[in-house]
Amino acid sequence: MIELIKKLPKAELHLHIEGSLEPELMFRLAKKNNVEIPYKDIEDVRSAYNFTNLQTFLDIYYAGANVLLTKNDFYDLTWEYILRCVEDNVIHTEIFFDPQTHTERGVPFEAVITGIKEALADAKAKYGITSCIIMCFLRHLSQEEAFETLEQALDYKDDIIGVGLDSSELGNPPSKFKEVFQKAKEEGFKLVAHAGEEADFSYIYEALDLLNINRIDHGVQSIKSPELMQRLKDEQMPLTVCPNSNIELKVFETYKEHNIKELLDYGLNISVNSDDPAYFKGYVNQNFINLYENLPITEDDVITLVKNSFKSAFISDELKEAYLARVDLALK
Repeated sequence: MIELIKKLPKAELHLHIEGSLEPELMFRLAKKNNVEIPYKDIEDVRSAYNFTNLQTFLDIYYAGANVLLTKNDFYDLTWEYILRCVEDNVIHTEIFFDPQTHTERGVPFEAVITGIKEALADAKAKYGITSCIIMCFLRHLSQEEAFETLEQALDYKDDIIGVGLDSSELGNPPSKFKEVFQKAKEEGFKLVAHAGEEADFSYIYEALDLLNINRIDHGVQSIKSPELMQRLKDEQMPLTVCPNSNIELKVFETYKEHNIKELLDYGLNISVNSDDPAYFKGYVNQNFINLYENLPITEDDVITLVKNSFKSAFISDELKEAYLARVDLALK
């Protein structure tokens, strides 16, 4: 099974580029940019990665992001993630970035998007990896600030395929951002939103009905509503599930409690993603391996999860068919 996981080409649809900042790069950039970080060495950073909930993770996540200052920093960050994609046979990736995490520190929006974009262009040229960029609004900030960020993004509509919603979920429901998502839709952006990881399933309903999203990020709390489960199945609404994240943030206490197998067996459109892999102990393949080692996941389940990742991607039907054919070829 592990060999199957490794050899299958796959897409990743839920990856925060800032969450792929490995401690080694964090220290390198801190030194280069003369930025103080609250850790004495790499092991000190890793030992800090014992989260009790989403907020304890975000506190460290934002501290780490302080080392990212220049276009080259964002290029290096993205390139290191691309090398992990090569290792894990990820041939298409749709990455989130959080401009507000950087612009509020005085880092120009242009430096962030350009560094990421150039690394992804090189990934296509060197490795044939295709990609999309999704800009996320920080939900602990105001909708007014989200509107300002959307305004900045309009100059880069050719580079940014969609907008999302992330950061502290509890107390920041999707309804808080209804108008800015409506505006983003009018501007032609695809829409996604984190909903139903820590907060209850009402956030998923809000994301669907008020934000009119194309994809739900996480969504594991949907299992607590039979009506919602049926709707998600009927609509084949994609759920980008991140198992390691759910365990590390104590959404489930152990891997054996994770509900991904139940969601999949019910017929929901589930894919497996790594979320913030530098912090959550593993990239895509490790998430798959952890599932296999802890749940009654079958080979057919793995194949379905991988195919779902391509079917749910923001790419042309032609490219979807080409990638699905590559999955079938890998199975021969």
